[in-house]
Amino acid sequence: MNQRVVTIRNLSKVYRQGEINVTALNGVSLEISSGEFLTLMGPSGSGKSTLLHIIAGIDRPTSGECRVQDIDLAQLDESALADWRNRNVGFVFQTFNLIPVLTAFENVELPLLLTRLSRSERRRQVNVALDLVGLSDRAHHLPKQLSGGQEQRVAIARALVTDPSLVVADEPTGNLDSNSAQEVLSILQSLSQTAGKTVIMVTHDPKAAAFGSRAIHLEKGELTI
Repeated sequence: MNQRVVTIRNLSKVYRQGEINVTALNGVSLEISSGEFLTLMGPSGSGKSTLLHIIAGIDRPTSGECRVQDIDLAQLDESALADWRNRNVGFVFQTFNLIPVLTAFENVELPLLLTRLSRSERRRQVNVALDLVGLSDRAHHLPKQLSGGQEQRVAIARALVTDPSLVVADEPTGNLDSNSAQEVLSILQSLSQTAGKTVIMVTHDPKAAAFGSRAIHLEKGELTI
């Protein structure tokens, strides 16, 4: 875990709300290594989700530098940034964002429809992703036929199906019971330890953060640890 995947230097993000400027991040500097499971902690409004979104190329900083895989994301236009996200980042959110009328298999397959893979290649990758999260036997179930924990595992499989190097998770256990949360966290931990993925997770739960290899804390847009 000595290869740097993310390098952040003096990163700031300011939002305009009416006549008021709101500082979400203020001069953050950080390095994240390959294969690390980093957890971002802090109270509501501390800037942890903003930092996650900038690293994932969802949002742009006001100033400072965010380099991921030695690419300065601020230098990419919107089209290039979208293409970079599709190839390099898997997203897992608190809400599962599954399409109700599609089966687990079809939900996981969705990101691959943007690629040039053949139908058989897509099928193989979907099956691998579902197997990784232990849901091969639920491939043809609709979301309403799954538990909350199973839905989140489908969402993780969807995030993994393109084989991204970076997996970002924003409060992925917020809607789950304790047993389902532990299953999801164990999967994310395994992705880091076994599959070599770099995992970055926002959480307010110290028990969830304990699954990571390192935790950092933000307070009012600044790193405190």
